[in-house]
Amino acid sequence: MSGLSFRSSSPDRWVKPKPYSDGSLRYQAHGKILPMEEPGFLARLFGLR
Repeated sequence: MSGLSFRSSSPDRWVKPKPYSDGSLRYQAHGKILPMEEPGFLARLFGLR
């Protein structure tokens, strides 16, 4: 086995998560929430969501 170990000066993301931000701040930063896939032709035609 190797005696090498990895050390980092910054903490892991799981140990130090991002601070909470409310929805309005997220909206200002990233814009409107978009669906993962675009609606199909019939859904657009009949206005289904």
